[in-house]
Amino acid sequence: MSVLERYRILLADAIAEEGLAILRDEPRLDVDDRSGVAQDELLSLVGVYDALIVRSRTHVTAEVLDRARRLRVIGRAGIGVDNIDVDRATRLGIVVLNAPAGNALSAAELTMALLLALARHVLRADRAARQGGWRAVELQGVELYGKTLGLVGCGRIGSEVARRARAFGMRVIAYDPYLHPDRAREAGVELVTLPDLLEESDVVSVHAPLTAETRGLIGAQELARMKGTAYLLNVARGGIVDEAALAEALRAKRIAGAALDVFEREPPPPDHPLFGLENVIVTPHLGAATEEAQRSVGIEICRAVRDALLSGDLRTAVNAPGLAGRALAEIAPLVDLANRLARILGGLTRSGYRALEVRYSGGREDALTPLAAAATQGLLADVVEGPLNIVNAMAVAVERGLVVTWSRSAARAAYRDLLELNLETADASVHVAGALLGEGQHPRVVRINEYHVDIVPEGTILILKNRDVPGVIGRVGSILGAAGVNIAEYHQARLAAGGDALAAIAVDGRVERETIEELAAVPEITGVWQVALPEGWEVPAGAGLLRVGV
Repeated sequence: MSVLERYRILLADAIAEEGLAILRDEPRLDVDDRSGVAQDELLSLVGVYDALIVRSRTHVTAEVLDRARRLRVIGRAGIGVDNIDVDRATRLGIVVLNAPAGNALSAAELTMALLLALARHVLRADRAARQGGWRAVELQGVELYGKTLGLVGCGRIGSEVARRARAFGMRVIAYDPYLHPDRAREAGVELVTLPDLLEESDVVSVHAPLTAETRGLIGAQELARMKGTAYLLNVARGGIVDEAALAEALRAKRIAGAALDVFEREPPPPDHPLFGLENVIVTPHLGAATEEAQRSVGIEICRAVRDALLSGDLRTAVNAPGLAGRALAEIAPLVDLANRLARILGGLTRSGYRALEVRYSGGREDALTPLAAAATQGLLADVVEGPLNIVNAMAVAVERGLVVTWSRSAARAAYRDLLELNLETADASVHVAGALLGEGQHPRVVRINEYHVDIVPEGTILILKNRDVPGVIGRVGSILGAAGVNIAEYHQARLAAGGDALAAIAVDGRVERETIEELAAVPEITGVWQVALPEGWEVPAGAGLLRVGV
């Protein structure tokens, strides 16, 4: 990437000035503040920008994305991304970033405010007092002390709610299939199944993202499991709770009350079935509506967009391997090696790809997913039309029926970092391995199929399969020399004297088809392949991962 490359950023919704200053202070970033832009105008504007920043107001639809010819990054100032067509963005190779930490405290505090308001009938008491009613007996509430709070989702916000609930003397349980037991213990929560949580909890509080798995997660059957004295809170995303089923449960007094800050449709219609119920509190999506939260999410998303564009930092990406800039810089040579090795695999076979296996032996446990994505991108680079990068490589693989797996392998004494790629095709299995050698992390291809080789993975490489008999190397040199092709490296490997051999030959420039055919016509040569790899080994810290190609 040229150090002079500049990026244009479109701001579609208002962001805190402290955040915008982060972008404006970068000489390579140009910010166009169009906050409040109408949806139809966004369609006509978006095509010339590299990044787009939105809040919940702007909807980044498939139509918007299809017109975003240059777009590499979408930043959502907040945690939810349901106003963005993430699947389409992923398919187009556009990274989607969010700001998961900035509003955690504000959302947790609103959750506790709603819980206390429900438990002590605060809104009903306020209305009654203003109308002259002094009905303390009728409005008798319950204490939180000793009650059980059930968290559906225990991420950043759920953990903050748990901390505050424990301060009130509550027992906290959680249903979160993605939460490690050690993290649960640190948060002071007990992991349980969803049915157990619903049956045991005095308060059920939803703090999960809206996904295909969580949409409608709390429906009529789940509400029927709750205690008749229990409360339900949703300060997460609309659509997780079946609102019609909730209204029916509240009307039938199968649960005691509910508080919602979010709805499936926002704003909800005036005749929404929950609005006429006295045991319901509703707020207009206030979870992040504090000065502090808006400042925090603005700063967080502007930093994330800046770092993604300038250094490939994807730590808050929701649709790509999430690595911070320093970590990504540290594994960048491995990522580039994975991409180049996969290109060699692709050069060795053009038949239908079925399965790609990526095995890594080394000290970077966080490298596996980026390595698999980079290898997939390298394998498909010459066979897929349209944008292809580390963001959408896995999605494209799924579309094409390519199964990609990745795993750690046992350490090898000879190599600190070793990558092994195996490709299963319709009629063959092809293997290639590479390593980073020495303190300088010098890349080498160390094996092709069963043959041990030693060659730098850059530029043009000819791979020859031949019988191990005298005169082959000389004949190859003569043919290449006559064609004006200079040999940079020539590595010949064999399994046994007089058997089959494999040669990996680095040459300057591309070898013309006529020369390839002349080599293939040599009786002792049984196969010839040409692989074109990027020149040089100046690996960026990761910014190149957002471009087409690594």
